Amino acid sequence: MRDRWSREQVAGLAPDAAGAKAAGGVAKPAKWGRTGCDDEAVWGECQGSGASVYRACADLTGPAFRCTCPSRKFPCKHALGLLLLWADGVIEAGTRPGWAAEWIEERRERAEKAAERRVASAARGRDPKTAERRERRVDDGLAELDQWLRDQVAHGLAQAEKAPYRLWDDAARRLVDAQAGALAGQVRGLAAIPRRPGWPDRLLEEYALLRLLVRAHRRRDELPEGLRETVRSRVGFTVPQEEVLSGGERVRDQWCVTGSHDTAQDLLTTRRVWLRGRRTGRPALVLSFAAPGTSLDASLVVGTEVDAGLAFYPGSQPLRALVADRHGAAVASAPAGTSVQGFLDEQAAALARDPWLDRWPATLENVRLARAEGGDLYVADEAGDALPLRMGDPWRLLALSGGGPVTLAGEWSPRGLRPLAAWHEDEGTVIL
Repeated sequence: MRDRWSREQVAGLAPDAAGAKAAGGVAKPAKWGRTGCDDEAVWGECQGSGASVYRACADLTGPAFRCTCPSRKFPCKHALGLLLLWADGVIEAGTRPGWAAEWIEERRERAEKAAERRVASAARGRDPKTAERRERRVDDGLAELDQWLRDQVAHGLAQAEKAPYRLWDDAARRLVDAQAGALAGQVRGLAAIPRRPGWPDRLLEEYALLRLLVRAHRRRDELPEGLRETVRSRVGFTVPQEEVLSGGERVRDQWCVTGSHDTAQDLLTTRRVWLRGRRTGRPALVLSFAAPGTSLDASLVVGTEVDAGLAFYPGSQPLRALVADRHGAAVASAPAGTSVQGFLDEQAAALARDPWLDRWPATLENVRLARAEGGDLYVADEAGDALPLRMGDPWRLLALSGGGPVTLAGEWSPRGLRPLAAWHEDEGTVIL
């Protein structure tokens, strides 16, 4: 049998705190019968209210879940409770019953057909006239943005401190109309900067990066291919998944899932999942999106390692990727990290290739928590190098480390390091 996940990793799959709590109430051996597991699946029957019996199954290679209960949450409390029992070692190996084997086989067939449809769609290509019209609209929108940026600097930054959000929202809406959606999001996000300490330097830096992007797009035909693709993606030109899967750079490795973070904006929730290759040491970012009433992709569980081939989106610093193929189920594993200096060297090299990077994954080994004279928290390695931490509630991380060394993974941004997960020699994986 493969290594089982920890309870922390299972809890990380819950759609919300209420779902995680309800799963704990279901994770009682007396409620379950006909349970079993193998290298790829866990299954069982749970006694519901009255005479109801619910069949639950989890495909560990996804992971994916199925339950006959009427719950609209995904995964439901029965699937999570089943996985909690499996994590505790209560469920023993067995032979799949027919209903579980049939569901898993149907999932495999649907995945194969979906891959065939993606290949066929990529072969059809896109209408060149439509693409040409969009190019012209984007060019016009970026020319207007260029003038707007010059006006902001010419009039002085002092006005920004008391300016209404409408100043940036109006500019963002014009970019949406010009079909430069990614740039619109960046401009809209500038409104929060004047509300923070040290905002003038930060706002001027963001204006400069936007102007650099506008100029780079104007001269895109002169840029190397990778940088040209980076500029186009930052503006808002997307590459279809079919093209990435059929023609993107493929890297197979043992990918450690080091962290996950969800953000909500404009009724759309985005999940960022960070991975690090054990053999290549390469970082990767897998994104998923969910509209209201739909579920985010839960197939990559923090604290596990999956043998998979990733297809990377094109760019000067390829980071975003799609999971193209998997080889077996995920296993519990702690990632290999670097020192603080090693991380800074890696991030500096990435910035040299893509100056618009706003986040970069960090996986640090043998680091301890430290507090500065002003009370701010830092994470320091054995050499004494440190990074500032950006977190609202530090107590979970403080309780885990107890002053000792941990492996810490998180997202680095100009505001500091946001911890996402930690690994302790005795406690295992803890999602922060």
